[in-house]
Amino acid sequence: MTKRNALITGGARGIGAASAKALAADGYRVFINYVNSSQVAEALAREITASGGEAYPVQADVRSDERLQAMFAMINEQYGGVDVLVSNANMNFVAKPFMEQTWEEFAQKLNDELHAAYATAKLATVSMKAKGFGRLVFISSTLSEAPAPGFIAHGTAKGALDSFNKYLAQELGPFGITANIVAPGLVATDATKDAPEEFKEFIRMSTPTQKIATPEDVANTVRYLAGEASSHITGTYNPVCGGAYIQ
Repeated sequence: MTKRNALITGGARGIGAASAKALAADGYRVFINYVNSSQVAEALAREITASGGEAYPVQADVRSDERLQAMFAMINEQYGGVDVLVSNANMNFVAKPFMEQTWEEFAQKLNDELHAAYATAKLATVSMKAKGFGRLVFISSTLSEAPAPGFIAHGTAKGALDSFNKYLAQELGPFGITANIVAPGLVATDATKDAPEEFKEFIRMSTPTQKIATPEDVANTVRYLAGEASSHITGTYNPVCGGAYIQ
């Protein structure tokens, strides 16, 4: 019970997996949330444990209130509640231009994205408030600020997430709870491995650091915002993109 508990939604792969490893290395007990990737999540937990950390895979679809409540109840009852929430679960969307997209296609991404963030934050902040400590870290995207063709549903949903974060930061600050956005640009993960090489090279050449981000680059920002040293940082938008998007 002396360890802080970190829950990473969508934690089995990519940014989520890198964040789980980073937080475990920093001494957090990590809970790797997944929907279907049970073998991957279990293998990641074993890898973290073999390296001296503590990790547990936990299945729950973040779109289901019932499954979320069961997951949080388990962490509360057995381990003392969530101290750090990394809201990272990937929500599928229809990549279409505005004039070819239906409201249903557009609204599905908005609803799934905001529901996952809202519902998990709602459950996590109960124990956070009781402890007087909490870290909410939401994984957004630079596409919320820098539009790209076909990404209107994704970018708009992430823009709503960015605004939601600001309100949480304002309301929850008095309880010792911070809320921050981490907004990656293009990251080399399984989700982007099939992107055209010419597209990836264009992004690389357009990036001041001349590289494509790795999941570890994003996880390094997550681990800072999850830690004690970031206690006076809240309501921020942190693009992790090598300067490809400069505010």
